[in-house]
Amino acid sequence: MATIRLGDKAPDFTADSSMGSINLYNYLGDSWGILFSHPADFTPVCTTELGTAAKFKDEFDKRNVKMLALSVDGSDSHREWIKDINEVQHTTVNFPIIADEERKVSDLYDMIHPKADNNFTVRSVFIIAPDKTVKLTLTYPASTGRNFYELLRVVDSLQLTAYHKVATPANWEHGQDVVVSPSIPTNEAKELFTKGVEEIKPYLRMTPDPTV
Repeated sequence: MATIRLGDKAPDFTADSSMGSINLYNYLGDSWGILFSHPADFTPVCTTELGTAAKFKDEFDKRNVKMLALSVDGSDSHREWIKDINEVQHTTVNFPIIADEERKVSDLYDMIHPKADNNFTVRSVFIIAPDKTVKLTLTYPASTGRNFYELLRVVDSLQLTAYHKVATPANWEHGQDVVVSPSIPTNEAKELFTKGVEEIKPYLRMTPDPTV
């Protein structure tokens, strides 16, 4: 079982889900994707996470991102759990939850960490680009719920930096100044970024977000 690293192709799979059979590559098409795992159905933190993810779907849709959840329980269990999520989180789960009873996808993506738990997936996150390469991996312990504002922020950064020669600084949010790529000489950067380039140090140049 190989560890998935940034830049690796996301392993393709076909599996049952709360919405029927899903093939990862066909499901994503030319979209970005977020695949995130949950330790088990009918667990408290997971219930809040899936409800929150459903509430964030419109924001992910704006960014051409499709969500796909996973747990080691079956699709019938998922559908029953979704009723609880919708009730207590006052939302409608509007994306598939992969059924992984045989742990095939969990093993493919190294989602089960024996030192944490031999039986259940940890809270893994994979952000997948349209070319099916993995652009981000995150692993949370079972006791810590994920921050979906952070996932939106990361998607904004990944999409910006994929198409412009910039990087995003600490705590960056969409619309704020960005870092000019170190590979671009300052004179060239000033021609490329017409909104202006501030040279703080020769290796640290800032420019307004080129997408705003």
